[in-house]
Amino acid sequence: MSELTHETRGQTLWITFNRPQARNALTFAMYEALADLCRNVPDDGSVRAIVLSGAGGKAFAAGTDMTQFRAFDTAQDALDYEARIDAVLDAVERCPVPTVAAINGACTGGGAAIAAACDLRIASASLKFGFPIARTLGNCLAAANLARLSALMGAGRVREMIFTARLLEAEEAQACGLITEFLHDEAALMDRAGALAAHLAKMAPLTLRATKEAMRRNQAAARAQDSDLIELCYMSNDFRHGLEAFLAKEKPQWTGT
Repeated sequence: MSELTHETRGQTLWITFNRPQARNALTFAMYEALADLCRNVPDDGSVRAIVLSGAGGKAFAAGTDMTQFRAFDTAQDALDYEARIDAVLDAVERCPVPTVAAINGACTGGGAAIAAACDLRIASASLKFGFPIARTLGNCLAAANLARLSALMGAGRVREMIFTARLLEAEEAQACGLITEFLHDEAALMDRAGALAAHLAKMAPLTLRATKEAMRRNQAAARAQDSDLIELCYMSNDFRHGLEAFLAKEKPQWTGT
């Protein structure tokens, strides 16, 4: 069975992360499949909106599959990884139709980055959103991700969320503007996602497309150089140790080296 499935219902393309046994942790193949779907939306009006969700009832997506980091040997590996993820998020942002993240349960790491790149985010009451990397892996977010999150939530809240490694729940996420609404359970969430996508399909498509692109350009103008910071974290002893501790379900002991 495909680890990322998609089907068109009416004028909505439904994309589902489908690794429930791994809380929908994202492989590189899943990232690329998502980017391809966003880049190749039909231009004949048959698709007017996209809804992203996760299978299994427990997670939207729990970040990148950590085992893939074991292959990192050089700084270029880390830089290539971040560039690869940035290209995927760029594809989501450049998608010509509105994108809705329907978030049930855990939405962390790469999954949270994808949700943040969508146009709209709605969630169930079980939402757990964040980037607990200061507690788990010891890596860092790219500057583009931080800019995107800061635009959504405010820089102070992003800094506090990452520094403390805590996860935002639904009520707080709505209060800070990360999500527009939350529903009591997954079934209600998916019903609302379908209704929202159908509503978006009735809006003037060029208005939506121009607004998306103008806002993307505004955000892109604020991106900072970050290759030295990526190398600092991904090539550290702490990252290597944190990765293995995470996979072994042990608590890492940070050294700052």
